[in-house]
Amino acid sequence: MTQFGRWIGKFALLFGAVIGLTGPAQAEDGYDLWLRYHTPAATPVRNVPAVEARGDTPTLRVAAEELRHGAVLFGTSPPPILLATASDRDVAALRLPLAALGDEGYRVGQVTIGGRRTLLVTANTDRGVLYGSFALLRHLQTGGSIDRIALTSSPRVKLRVLNHWDNLDGVVERGYAGASLWDWWTLPDFRDPRYTDYARANASIGINGTVLNNVNAKADSLTAPYIAKAAALADVFRPYGIKVYLSARFSAPIEIGGLKTADPLDPQVAAWWKAKTDEIYRSIPDFGGFLVKANSEGQPGPRDYHRSHADGANMLAAAVAPHGGIVMWRAFVYAETDPDDRAKQAYTEFKPLDGTFAKNVIVQVKNGAIDFQPREPFHPLFGAMPRTPLMIEFQITKEYLGFATHLAYLGPMFAETLASETMRTPGETVADVVDGSVEGHTLTGMAGVANIGRDRDWAGSTFNQANWYAFGRMAWDPTLGAAPVAREWAAMTFAPSAKIVDPVVAMMMGSREAVVDYMTPLGLSHVMATGHHYGPAPWVADLKRPEWNPVYYHRADKAGIGFDRTKTGSNAVAQYAPALARTLADPATTPERDLLWFHHVSWDRRMASGRTLWAEMVHDYDSGVGYVADMRRRWDALKPQVDAERWAKTATYLAVQEREARWWRDASLAYWMSVNGRPLPAGAAAPAHDLAWYKAQHFPYAPGNPQ
Repeated sequence: MTQFGRWIGKFALLFGAVIGLTGPAQAEDGYDLWLRYHTPAATPVRNVPAVEARGDTPTLRVAAEELRHGAVLFGTSPPPILLATASDRDVAALRLPLAALGDEGYRVGQVTIGGRRTLLVTANTDRGVLYGSFALLRHLQTGGSIDRIALTSSPRVKLRVLNHWDNLDGVVERGYAGASLWDWWTLPDFRDPRYTDYARANASIGINGTVLNNVNAKADSLTAPYIAKAAALADVFRPYGIKVYLSARFSAPIEIGGLKTADPLDPQVAAWWKAKTDEIYRSIPDFGGFLVKANSEGQPGPRDYHRSHADGANMLAAAVAPHGGIVMWRAFVYAETDPDDRAKQAYTEFKPLDGTFAKNVIVQVKNGAIDFQPREPFHPLFGAMPRTPLMIEFQITKEYLGFATHLAYLGPMFAETLASETMRTPGETVADVVDGSVEGHTLTGMAGVANIGRDRDWAGSTFNQANWYAFGRMAWDPTLGAAPVAREWAAMTFAPSAKIVDPVVAMMMGSREAVVDYMTPLGLSHVMATGHHYGPAPWVADLKRPEWNPVYYHRADKAGIGFDRTKTGSNAVAQYAPALARTLADPATTPERDLLWFHHVSWDRRMASGRTLWAEMVHDYDSGVGYVADMRRRWDALKPQVDAERWAKTATYLAVQEREARWWRDASLAYWMSVNGRPLPAGAAAPAHDLAWYKAQHFPYAPGNPQ
């Protein structure tokens, strides 16, 4: 939103308060995300608080502007607000315990300065002040009082980064919210005001880095014209504490450098990368560094030259180290090098390299060992590389969870993974590995594959915004919990009223589990259609490589279903800590939610419910569909409370989701019945069509799948 648009919006809010408008919120398109500084319509006119920023930095200026923009939240007699860092003379005289806040933490509270009661937002740096300003606004947006306010927080994770899978032609791989936000054609000249609002939104939830281009990178991204375009974005983002990073194509020295090799141990190659890095830093002095996808899905990498991933990462790390840059090296290595079990490959390649990476390299590991499935056990690398910083990678965009149209709040998935106990040391969780507290790493990080595009609501739907929000908040503090974050988001996005927040949060908290139930119950995975990943296709078996086929992952036959990852199968359980491996090696002690991930079991296996496995699967499919139907009923009841535009779009998408959930249920059951030869349990509805009908469905232009 432009500054003029914000001024008009503020005027409209104040005017509405003056004339005492009543009724539901006015129609809107979702552009403002959770930064809706609204108050109940009949509240009195509010005085604009006096906001003083001590220090003339761009970051302090935007912090002050944000607080003025949120003036309607501060009550009828707001105290003056002071923004100042710890070095300010008056702040120093207060002797506040600020040292432990680090570079990005903040403290917000009322103090007395010069005999006057003042609301102080302070930190050790201007970035911390900015985060404190947003925390203050969040507190008020969610119904908090300004009296006796005391907010203190510091991030537990250093790098909180969005990965944009955006291509230079504007197509977003696995993007379901329109074209790329970056208009590379008009950059660097035209700096779309949306870039500023993107930065505001990220700063409000603590995100401090953005990888601008797809991990399936083009070398062109490293040429001078595109460096200039990236520099223009960096200029916009810098006041908001956001660094830009670039995905680097490993073969760039050949493609744009004129060399005959990209061998990381070749001195000419190292010299080329050093010169290229120096060129980038001349344009972007605070450039964050490189993200690299190498030797995966056909991407070039050091293994092309019989070198290790550490060889490749360390060569790039040496180039960025003099500038304070880092290298995020992805451990997603999906190739034909481990025919035994695709899930084992990253551990097999990276575990032996523990301790060999340069100190400014962080290995970026997906939350699970396959590929962002609706549910996966946590990746066995977490806890297995104690001498190497590991950065967890989540997918915010819902490649495997219904694209833009299915309501699937991912906070519970993030929390489930982060709270998983590695059992390497007593009580150690994935979050403890990620935040560095186990081994004392100071280079820590969390990455999220962005779901952002040029749609007016940014993420394709209102509820998809919640996943962006949850990622940022849980990257700041992995222990926050999915439900409190959902309550924050709902209050800020709709209104801080229990009659809205309670039913919205109730919908959200079970929504991801519902998707698991109607897509991949009991530990199934990767049964989606191939390529675009839209819709069910557990029957696909004719693709060139075994691990491209859904049948590879479910192994269903007349006797049973599931992938045996015990020592009688691929023995992937051995990649976990011994105590956990023992638990997962036995079907009786494996959590039922992961049963078919680790075991091939009989259709007649008796489950904890007393039902057979087959009956339990049917029950789960029906539960998933039923939950979506229940979400529709809850949302229908909220129609008087929600503005017409956002209500209507969500209602339409919930109808789509219920139809597609039934499709998933029916197509899957039709296929499993063709394999196991079993009838449905008594009372279960038959699929709407025969298996041939489901197999005939074809979607060549599904979004998010560049051709």
